[in-house]
Amino acid sequence: MPLFRNTFTPKKTPPRRSASLSSLHTLDHSTREVELGLECGTPVMNIGGQSWRFEDGQWLTESGGNTTTKETQQLIKRNVQLEEENNLLKLKIEVLLDMLTETTVECHLMEKEVDDIKNQHHRKK
Repeated sequence: MPLFRNTFTPKKTPPRRSASLSSLHTLDHSTREVELGLECGTPVMNIGGQSWRFEDGQWLTESGGNTTTKETQQLIKRNVQLEEENNLLKLKIEVLLDMLTETTVECHLMEKEVDDIKNQHHRKK
C-alpha cells in the first residue's frame, strides 16, 4: 500500500436531458407569438388607487396624459419657495462674509497703526 496514492476519482456526470421538452418551438410564428406573449405592451401599475403607465421614459397617469395632482402641485410650489429661500440665504451669507472680511482688514490696519505709533513713541524716548 503506497503512501502517496491518488485516491481522488470524480463521479461521472449524468447524461444531459434534451434541450427542450416543450413543443412550442414546433409552432408557427403567429401561434408562438400568442402563446409566449412577445407583444408585451407598456408597463402599467396601480399606486394609491391611481393607474400609471410607462411611456417614453416617463410615468404617466392613465386618467389623462401628464396631469399632476393637487398634492404634487403643492409640493412643486413648496420646492420653488424653498429654492428661492435658499438662494436668499446664500446671498446673505456672502454679504456677511464680505462685511466680516472688511471689518477684519480694518482691525488689522488699526492694530498696525497702533503698533507704528508705539514704535515711534519708544524711539523718541
